[in-house]
Amino acid sequence: MIALAWRNLWRQPRRTLLTLSAVAFAALIMVFLLSLQEGVYATMKDNSLGLFDGYAQVQRPGYLDDPGIRESFPHADELARSLRSISGIGAVAARAQTYALLSKDSRSLAAMLVGVEPDAEREVSRIPATVKAGRYPAGDDRAELVLGESLARNLGAGVGDRVTLLGMGRDGSVAADVLTVAGIFSSGMKELDRQLAELPLSRFQSDFAMPDQAHLLVLSGSSLAAVNRALPEIRQSLANRDLAVRAWGELEPGLKEAIRLDASMSMLWYVALVVVVVAILLNTILMSVLERTREFGILLALGMRPSAIGRMVWLEILILLALGLSLGIAIGGGAALWFAVYGMALPGAEGIFSQWGLSSRMYPEVTLLSLFGGPAVIAAFSALAGLYPFFRLRRLEPVAAMRAA
Repeated sequence: MIALAWRNLWRQPRRTLLTLSAVAFAALIMVFLLSLQEGVYATMKDNSLGLFDGYAQVQRPGYLDDPGIRESFPHADELARSLRSISGIGAVAARAQTYALLSKDSRSLAAMLVGVEPDAEREVSRIPATVKAGRYPAGDDRAELVLGESLARNLGAGVGDRVTLLGMGRDGSVAADVLTVAGIFSSGMKELDRQLAELPLSRFQSDFAMPDQAHLLVLSGSSLAAVNRALPEIRQSLANRDLAVRAWGELEPGLKEAIRLDASMSMLWYVALVVVVVAILLNTILMSVLERTREFGILLALGMRPSAIGRMVWLEILILLALGLSLGIAIGGGAALWFAVYGMALPGAEGIFSQWGLSSRMYPEVTLLSLFGGPAVIAAFSALAGLYPFFRLRRLEPVAAMRAA
């Protein structure tokens, strides 16, 4: 039967090649665009989360909605050590943070003050790597901090200058200190550069009356997917504690919604593409059936069952799909792999992508979903559409079919 279906396809080579080209082109487009989307989404997540938030965080249940200074928890070091032993978690860094007033000479500005463990922070955040002047604070209890570039400029502070800190401690006392600017960073994110200041966690705890206290633990790993796989085990380990683990979507809801919106809009385009391909394929098969009605009548008169003729025509559809989709996957996947290594330049898009910390060069990400997801949908709907000629052929009568023009 397969041999018959193959022979019948090439009785009209031009029509077969055109149909194969349409199927292959649709598969190529879907494979490449899905790979590009996967790559862009992964880059957006890595750049946005890796800059400051981390891939996940452990904090008090109400801290995300109302990050008050009293929403802290003790024994952060002990908990961080236990979380590091979980598979998929590569680094854990404790933080404490609040808003405080920074002053230099006659200028005063509100800033988001974050106490960090300098050595651990380098493993979960890229802020230490973006210091453009001076250096990042050391790990001891030094009276020093780093400022975002815009915050330092607005304060009129440079490396080596002293700034005054004024805030409210966890116990309601006044938190005051004089700190030296050790460095200035430029993260590329305007919001962070305008309001963020970091100092050693031990100094923060001393200034704000928070001995052995932290507001959150920032988690990182080899990949976002690895950390996501570890979340159930993390939740289980926190079952007896008044703590919650926040996944990346909760930390960056704007980014999550932007990805979801883009994926939804793209899905409409993919659906339209699948409909066009299925219509082209079904039209080709119907034309073939109409042209070969007399031939089918002769086959019926010779004793071939109508269901066997229907299966033969359906096999023709499957062979067309197999050839076209394989060609499209090979070309689209090959192109995606090429650009995954060398990148695809998007000149003029710097402003659009800079808000997520992206460059204008995109790198597709080839996954099983991007390679076979789109072609599988085309194959499924085309195979279902091919049932129509199958059932139509079952109703053929030999004499009426042989008399067809």
